[in-house]
Amino acid sequence: VQLQASGGGLVQAGGSLRLSCAASGLTFRYVGFGWFRQAPGKEREFVASISWSGSMTYYTDSVKGRFTISRDNAENTVYLQMSSLKPEDTAVYYCATGEASSTNHRLYGHWGQGTQVTVSS
Repeated sequence: VQLQASGGGLVQAGGSLRLSCAASGLTFRYVGFGWFRQAPGKEREFVASISWSGSMTYYTDSVKGRFTISRDNAENTVYLQMSSLKPEDTAVYYCATGEASSTNHRLYGHWGQGTQVTVSS
């Protein structure tokens, strides 16, 4: 299984970015995915997740209304649309496979390499 995260970058506060996670080596349409982030010196934290069917999505409170997770089963890709970005969103963002209802990163199996998001004030 390989997960390739991309789309990170440097953006000003209030700006937007769309992260992508391209998956291979698995039956994509039967797998749930999560996005996590980790800032320097901090624990890895849950950001958002989506069920295998796409019918259920979950968000941490700090990103609700600003971030949207989605998936394209035809492209084997999961997206995280991030808007109204804040400096506190700065972190390395990772995608992972797992049970979408879980926010515990230890319960997610396969991980991508991460993509850096930096939000300047």
